[in-house]
Amino acid sequence: MTQRKTAPNLALGALLTMFAMLCFAGMDTISKWLVADYAVTEMMWIRSALFLLFAWFVVRKPGLRAALRSRRPVLQAVRCLIAVVEGAVFVLAFRFLPLADTHAVAATSPLIVIALGAFLLGERIDGARLAAVAAGFVGVLLIVRPGFRQLEWPLLLPIAGAVLWAAYQLLTRLCSRDDTPETSLAWAALVAFIATSFVGPLAWRWPSAMAWALMIVIALMGAAAHYALIKALDYAEAGAVQPYAYSLLVWATLLGFLVFGNVPDGWTIAGGAIVVLSGLYCWRQDRRAAIAATA
Repeated sequence: MTQRKTAPNLALGALLTMFAMLCFAGMDTISKWLVADYAVTEMMWIRSALFLLFAWFVVRKPGLRAALRSRRPVLQAVRCLIAVVEGAVFVLAFRFLPLADTHAVAATSPLIVIALGAFLLGERIDGARLAAVAAGFVGVLLIVRPGFRQLEWPLLLPIAGAVLWAAYQLLTRLCSRDDTPETSLAWAALVAFIATSFVGPLAWRWPSAMAWALMIVIALMGAAAHYALIKALDYAEAGAVQPYAYSLLVWATLLGFLVFGNVPDGWTIAGGAIVVLSGLYCWRQDRRAAIAATA
């Protein structure tokens, strides 16, 4: 498919980003409920199958085969595999950790994008951004508090998930330069289904009627969130919509309280605030630099 040129629209990009974050938070809340009774691999397989149906519906006019024509197939495949692993890591984290704690750590992903951009893409990182990245990781230490509470392995899951999510965002932006959002969506759906089909049946337990309904809701939310995020990056630069991605932490905290009664402690709130402020500072520096460059 040829790339479609979309007119920039920051407001629409921001709304799509916040909608995607709300869908992700809802999906994570239901996943935390289900993962207590069903294997992560089974949940990912069902979600991927339904995601593939959603993608087929979106690209049905040109057809799935036409939508899969990519100028960067290897990059698309790597991006999609990272998304599958990242999703599984976070679902596993929800089995052991509260939603707010998990997402407070996951909120470091924009800062990790900056670090990975400098390391992998050769992008410049000045002293102010470097300080913000360091401050963000201090915030993570406040949440995890190694040495002050028992550091168990589940606390490492959201950190790994944040790194994978940052890598996914970088690769999504790279792919958007050459492929349409529909192409990225088709690749994400097909690769996820193929990858999870190897592991999904291994720990299969037939879901109840309620579980089936909730898994369908998860799949629809996940598909809508990914497509909304892809479209948001089509309408606006990643740096422009990044502040709105922090709404995920708000949604996750609210849903975690309403559904599970989880209230984050003071250390988690303080650490999460530092992480968010660090990310917003980096965003502000980026916007100022962009304005100065065009002046």
